[in-house]
Amino acid sequence: MAKEMLEILKTRFEENRQRHQGLEWGDIQARLDKNHAKLQSLQNMENTGGEPDVIGQDPLTGEYIFCDCSAETPAGRRSICFDRKGQDAREKKGVYPQGNAVEMAEEMGIELLTVDQYRKLQELGSFDQKTSSWLQTPPDIRKLGGALFGDRRYGHVFIYHNGAQVVLRCTRISGTVARVTSTVQQSIHSFSGRADSESYTDDQLCFDYKIKPGQRQPMQST
Repeated sequence: MAKEMLEILKTRFEENRQRHQGLEWGDIQARLDKNHAKLQSLQNMENTGGEPDVIGQDPLTGEYIFCDCSAETPAGRRSICFDRKGQDAREKKGVYPQGNAVEMAEEMGIELLTVDQYRKLQELGSFDQKTSSWLQTPPDIRKLGGALFGDRRYGHVFIYHNGAQVVLRCTRISGTVARVTSTVQQSIHSFSGRADSESYTDDQLCFDYKIKPGQRQPMQST
């Protein structure tokens, strides 16, 4: 399985060099060969349709960064509220989402993307042209019931707010990013979702995330 995953990643790397100019696959594979937990995370991303690829290297730490680059949202990552409080509020109204972004991220040992991280991701391509992504939300905004999300429309990246109880049905999840170092540290970020409709109604969203160092890997998809 590991060998097959490495071949998939290598092929995708070679076919999309515009995402990682100046980087060489041999250097990246050498690190993955020593970090099976990171490779498993990438396998989980692939199993759920994420199509992970290298999108850069951290100039300070030397970490290689992988990101979901799929064209559409995997079916298993849809109909999600922002957090538990939002989910509970929605369920009290008789609407039952598939979960919430914050708890799902915590279960997988990840964090939602920040606004800055989301903007940087969008510099690498045109993401969320028909869908949207939950983003990390400042406590003062969340305290008042809101949550942030972003997308790309009309050739520009936009950051919005909405109620955290809104359930967005995604047609795309992008940007799961795995930071691959020469140690056991790992950080996967940017798990983004897109909404099917231009109007953000009760059945439309997903989220962006990153994995924290030392935390559990994403659940194996079945």
